[in-house]
Amino acid sequence: MLLRVLRTHLRPYAGNLSLVVVLQLIGTIASLYLPSLNADIIDNGVAKGDTAYIMRTGGWMLAVSLVQILCTITAVYFGAKTAALFGRDVRAAVFHRVGEFSAREVNQFGAPTLISRSTNDVQQIQMLVVMTTTMLVAAPITMVGGVIMAVREDVGLSWLVAVAVPLLAACVGFIASRMVPQFRKMQKNIDGVNRVLREQISGIRVVRAFVREPHEVERFGEANQKLTDTAIRAGRLMALIFPTVMLILNLSSVAVLWFGASRIENGTMEVGALTAFLSYLIQILFSVMMGVFVMIMVPRASVCADRISEVLDTDSSVRPPVTPIKTFTGRGQLVFEHASFKYPGAAEPVLHDINLVASPGQTTAIIGSTGAGKTTLLSLVPRLFDATEGRVLVDGIDVREIEPEALWERIGLVPQRPYLFSGTVASNLRYGNPDATDEELWEALEIAQGKDFVEAMAEGLEAPIAQGGTNVSGGQRQRLAIARALVRKPEIYLFDDSFSALDLSTDARLRAALRPVTREACVVVVAQRVSTIIDADQIVVIEDGAIVGKGTHDELLETCPTYVEIVESQRSAEEAA
Repeated sequence: MLLRVLRTHLRPYAGNLSLVVVLQLIGTIASLYLPSLNADIIDNGVAKGDTAYIMRTGGWMLAVSLVQILCTITAVYFGAKTAALFGRDVRAAVFHRVGEFSAREVNQFGAPTLISRSTNDVQQIQMLVVMTTTMLVAAPITMVGGVIMAVREDVGLSWLVAVAVPLLAACVGFIASRMVPQFRKMQKNIDGVNRVLREQISGIRVVRAFVREPHEVERFGEANQKLTDTAIRAGRLMALIFPTVMLILNLSSVAVLWFGASRIENGTMEVGALTAFLSYLIQILFSVMMGVFVMIMVPRASVCADRISEVLDTDSSVRPPVTPIKTFTGRGQLVFEHASFKYPGAAEPVLHDINLVASPGQTTAIIGSTGAGKTTLLSLVPRLFDATEGRVLVDGIDVREIEPEALWERIGLVPQRPYLFSGTVASNLRYGNPDATDEELWEALEIAQGKDFVEAMAEGLEAPIAQGGTNVSGGQRQRLAIARALVRKPEIYLFDDSFSALDLSTDARLRAALRPVTREACVVVVAQRVSTIIDADQIVVIEDGAIVGKGTHDELLETCPTYVEIVESQRSAEEAA
């Protein structure tokens, strides 16, 4: 999975990567050439007192060092830039894929893990790309070139290289292998911390209302401690790497000086060759260390790549049509033909054999007990879910054959839990129509009974709205969400229990103001209160996912026991109040 992610998203930057490889190659060759020049200065310049030779060769060393510095800086720049662009593309790919998911896939993964996959997981792979372009390219070149140059300096000491390099690789590799399971646990623990934190932030009012702060602190502490313990175990293993490398490096240096001194005393080796051999050995060991250090990151990046690929490879259950219908005529007639829906793994369908016609110019109300399937039924229209059996038609066309954008342009949805985005009142209302004028926004607010409280805000339409609309009340959020749908001026209005937070008088005024505006549109209202839908042209009663009654209020009182039971229960509650 890791190779596939890298290959797919690094392909556009093949030119940058090629340039990095070339620059790293030139810089590495230059670094390998420096110890040889230094040996020449010692043996042919210093030993003979030839100042001219020292100056000439020293000049070459300065030139080679300058080439190495320029190549390294340029390679690191392009490598880091490529990694940043790679991270941007992967995050965008994950974001767009999640944006295509239906509610089923979002619930399947869960919001916390989708957030960590698009942030932390992408960052881990991005770091691997940075380390690869800056270290892994130069490491094998340095190691191979260093071995060749070391043997060229003195064959008699080459056995030290044959011992030190495998010993270092084995020690660091053993430590790295112990780190792999810890990295896997870390990613899962990060998901756990994100999940608990997100729940606590979203449900802070519930936590405070039930005085559960100590319990939530303990729950977060447990998740946080799991992550901390795993990170400490991985950190302890990682902390062993550098001392191990330095131990082997220093022992190898001592061995080179020990055995090299004997060879110099015997006249079989010169001082300059010994210093060059020692420099090459250090370069070789450091290249092994860099290579292993990068390889340490591969397991964690591989785990992250698997998690990212899982998101990218998941197809939405709501699939776009192969040959979409982009334009069609009609006023927004909505028809359900034997529509059924069943959640994956559920024993029974939530909806079964729904036959319903909602015509333009009429208000169709849907009522039923909690869990009857009202919201699911409404979700089939904008394709938040797709019917598992039967069809949903808009102006005689199956919604699965219509281009999604063309379908959504005809729908104004007010969800059961209205969500406002961080910004201003105006920016939230223009979410329905970016080109709406201020006059149109005020008109929508007046219809939605929200003009008074917006005018009371100091900044009016530019009044700030917090994420989720947490700085306004539930009723104000509902009215702003209704105004947002009105700004769109669609052909189909879907109100999913969007009047529940309003008092009866505000509810009545809002419904009265809506009638002239929605006179030509198809209006579908899901409600719990009978008073909200009592004047609807058609009331549909749903029980256990099936339609058990259909008609006006008076007709249902005579023909539908379930509706009568709902009316009586609410009337009894009002009398008791």
